[in-house]
Amino acid sequence: MNSHPQHRRHPGRKRRGGRAAKFAARRRGTAKELAAWIDRSIPFFEVLDTEALESIEHNADTVLEEIGIEFRAFPRALELLKEAGAEVDGERVRFPRGMCRSLVRATAPSEYTQHARNPKRSTIIGGARTVMVPAYGSPFVRDLDQGRRYATLEDFQNFVKLAFMSPGLHHSGGTICEPVDVPVNKRHFDMIYSHIRYSDKPFMGSVTHPERAEDTVAMAEIVFGEEFVANNTVLTSLINANSPMCFDATMLGAATVYAESNQATVISPFLLAGAMSPVTAAGTLTQILAEALAGMAYIQLVRPGAPVVFGSFASAVSMQSGAPTFGGPEPSLVLYGAGQLARRLGVPFRSGGGLCASKIPDAQAAYESANTLQTAALAGVNFMLHAAGWLEGGLSMGYEKFILDADQANMIAVLLQGVDMSESGQAMDALREVGPGSHFLGAAHTQANFKTAFYRSGVADNNSFEQWEQDGSLDAAQRANGIFKRMLDEYEAPPLDPAIDEALLEFIQRRKSEFEDRDY
Repeated sequence: MNSHPQHRRHPGRKRRGGRAAKFAARRRGTAKELAAWIDRSIPFFEVLDTEALESIEHNADTVLEEIGIEFRAFPRALELLKEAGAEVDGERVRFPRGMCRSLVRATAPSEYTQHARNPKRSTIIGGARTVMVPAYGSPFVRDLDQGRRYATLEDFQNFVKLAFMSPGLHHSGGTICEPVDVPVNKRHFDMIYSHIRYSDKPFMGSVTHPERAEDTVAMAEIVFGEEFVANNTVLTSLINANSPMCFDATMLGAATVYAESNQATVISPFLLAGAMSPVTAAGTLTQILAEALAGMAYIQLVRPGAPVVFGSFASAVSMQSGAPTFGGPEPSLVLYGAGQLARRLGVPFRSGGGLCASKIPDAQAAYESANTLQTAALAGVNFMLHAAGWLEGGLSMGYEKFILDADQANMIAVLLQGVDMSESGQAMDALREVGPGSHFLGAAHTQANFKTAFYRSGVADNNSFEQWEQDGSLDAAQRANGIFKRMLDEYEAPPLDPAIDEALLEFIQRRKSEFEDRDY
């Protein structure tokens, strides 16, 4: 029995079938099924020269030295930082110039493998690679049939399944949406179990309480074995700074649990320029670097060598309304600059995604998302969170938007692979065969390469107007609506050892019975 919600067929919509359905299926089959990351073969796009980068690094050290970062309600962080040479005044920590950079450079790995329960899905984060990850954290979901509504566990499971079936997404993600039909203090069990049961791609851990991080590690140990988890990274989890220039106890507690267990943390300043950082790109980059350095340095004090990712979530607010905006040119400049700073530091970089402020999967959503996705790809993002599904500034996870974004993720993989300069790629045989005044449609080179010559979108319609009309006159969102339903109908769970499944369920049942339901 399929777990996706029942959807009403659009009134008057023609059912797709026959030639159109076969063509759609053929278009969806163009991506590599088991690609665990994108290997980049094109240069990074860089907007800052060496002098500008050195100025931002100098300014970030000044922020750390003179202004400081607050580590709130977490005494252990204050103790470790003081022992390492930082000046601690209450909860404010000031760092000697260069201290944070030295700690990070000394022990933080430049890349790491995140193991999946299916070894073919294990991914490497860092270097010249890009890992595409679904959107994260939305309390609402949306589709054309039922509109905007609070997310449920069923929705969460649906998106895990869709991510598993999307070859352009290399990671199962984390809190893809918030299942509000499960108590807040227990839903992490169901979310982590869903990632393990319904996918075999890598996944992210819970960060909403240190105990929930501990539960995540315990569940990972059931899947991978305690010794394997102790010596390998099987979780990458998001730790947001409480910008400006603060880390709170919730994030610090979860980060500490993961670092102690040798699991990766993405230390991400969360900035909306004009509200949570200066209105200028250089000022925002300075704050991003200072916050990220402080967080990553702390992780290296907890456990030297624990994997860390230089995170950045930076956009802007409207100076007229104060509302968040996405896809603009200034956040793109910040993203490009942050990528350069991360590479100079020598750690993996997280940013980007299909970010938009649009409430529905319309032209605004497409333009804003494409601007951020392509900027992130060119900038050299290694861990691209929010790559699929994001709507409404992150408040909604869209079914149709997810499909549209996943199609873009496939395209980004082709773009980053660069120009084929092999003998076949240079196509001299084709040029000699065809010569002046003819065409290449029947050339031997074309016939040998036509199946893989160009990316074929699984969503876009390139037929004639008459054929489009005959197929139902569907727009992109309507086509995506049919695709996600068909994917859920066709979903087959990856194999999971029954003994592991039983052990997970027993652990969840025992832990849930140990405390009362709470909404916090």
